[in-house]
Amino acid sequence: MAVLVALGAFLMTLAGGWTAQRVTDRRHLVLGLAGGLMLGVVGLDLLPEALRAAGHEVGGVPAALLLFVTGFLLAHLVERTLAARQAAHGGGEHGHRTPEVGLAAAGAMVGHSFMDGVAIGAAFQVGGGMVASVALAVIAHDFADGFNTFTLTSLYGNARRRAVGMLVADACAPVLGALSTAFVHIPAPALGGYLGLFGGVLLYLAAAEILPEAHHEHPARSTLLCTVSGVLFVWLVVGLSG
Repeated sequence: MAVLVALGAFLMTLAGGWTAQRVTDRRHLVLGLAGGLMLGVVGLDLLPEALRAAGHEVGGVPAALLLFVTGFLLAHLVERTLAARQAAHGGGEHGHRTPEVGLAAAGAMVGHSFMDGVAIGAAFQVGGGMVASVALAVIAHDFADGFNTFTLTSLYGNARRRAVGMLVADACAPVLGALSTAFVHIPAPALGGYLGLFGGVLLYLAAAEILPEAHHEHPARSTLLCTVSGVLFVWLVVGLSG
């Protein structure tokens, strides 16, 4: 049953990526929506869950928040390092964006989707009302994951073939994650730490890359409306699954 629910996440992820491909003529709207979805996932889903799972403190600060800041700084460091390396070799054909950053960001989305599958499997182990809640949350927000995976890969100048490949990997990840729970149990503190770190990476990409790009050429109200809609969509998903 856990794998069957994960197959629902598989289909929703592909649907999100397909949607991102079909609206390329409204690129600024796509990026505005993607930024809103990422912001909503971080602030309303990942970070609260990370704080609940990794409850202990380090130096008076919740460990999940420390890892959140670490993830933000790590994403910034990786991007600056790769950008400097590309500039040193005369790169810049993609508007000073490095394709490796897009692939790394999409890879992080794949890892997150794998953990979604783990959450589905763990919910079936716990039983009760937890199953419906987790399944609804994962299937609903995997649409956003697929949308963001394709958008992130393409934004950094990767070919469509690579973007589709990362989308397929992201769609398969929850199925593999659900299967893995038959053999491996992940402690709650470790899961909370991972969510905090991943949340910091996503926030950096949304705030420093996606949203500025969305408003660069089209600083329109419609773009802002798409961003707000993305946040509200995640809020709705979190509320329904709570």
